Amino acid sequence: MIGLALVLLFSLACAPADEVVLCNGHFELCDRALDEVTLAGTHNSMSNTEAGWLPPYQQYGLTRQLEEGVRALMLDTYDDDGQPMLCHNDCDLGSQLLSDGLTEIARFMDAHPHEVIFIIFQDNLSVDDTVAVFEQVGLSERVWAWDGVTTPLPTLGELVEQDTRLVVSAEASGPPPDWYHGAWELFFDTPYSFASVDEFACTLNRGNSDNPLFLVNHWISLPWPSEEEASEVNLTSVLGDRARECADFWGRHVNFLAVDFYATGDLFSVVDELNGLSQ
Repeated sequence: MIGLALVLLFSLACAPADEVVLCNGHFELCDRALDEVTLAGTHNSMSNTEAGWLPPYQQYGLTRQLEEGVRALMLDTYDDDGQPMLCHNDCDLGSQLLSDGLTEIARFMDAHPHEVIFIIFQDNLSVDDTVAVFEQVGLSERVWAWDGVTTPLPTLGELVEQDTRLVVSAEASGPPPDWYHGAWELFFDTPYSFASVDEFACTLNRGNSDNPLFLVNHWISLPWPSEEEASEVNLTSVLGDRARECADFWGRHVNFLAVDFYATGDLFSVVDELNGLSQ
């Protein structure tokens, strides 16, 4: 057995990079179920400084977020004069066609076939209109569907192998179709309205703590987002400590760790630490 293990390790070490299967950038994650992995997430992901949104919640748009390691997105949908849009509260203060936003995700997934992504919609758009855009851009072929009962959840490696790498949920609506999950049947989350670090809490906000996936909301509301505040709360000493505290509070792995201004602070190193990955 030792000899076989050495042969396998040698084969892995000598294999060309494009033959080594990685899941979300790490071969160690391929054998882990969805509820055993932490993904780096962004709050109001579509709202960004680069595109001139007011107020912005992130520095950059969806493509750059994905390229830099974000794998969990919070997106707000609206019907704006008959057009399915991504907006936050008021489309006059920033907007993107939903088809353009989902096309960015589709192109990233085309180019990176081993990446698993979460989306939670704050949905102010009908299910039918949303699904039509998924079909238009080809993402409906890549979605994972959970029956609400079956466990354990699939591993990242299984989702990669089956090319069902997109986990979609919505706060107000739910299935059908079967892949358009009700967010608070799939996830449970922490509160999200905090004015200071001292107010951060891990108590139940939405969903049921028996739900399979755990979302930690981690940002300061003043009531507007502030990159200056993010430079404090996204540090390992705050973000990492709170994520571990919430994991211990519920005895659960944090699956979606959501922040404002993701490019400020230590989001990605905290996620690696929560996943037990070496730096």
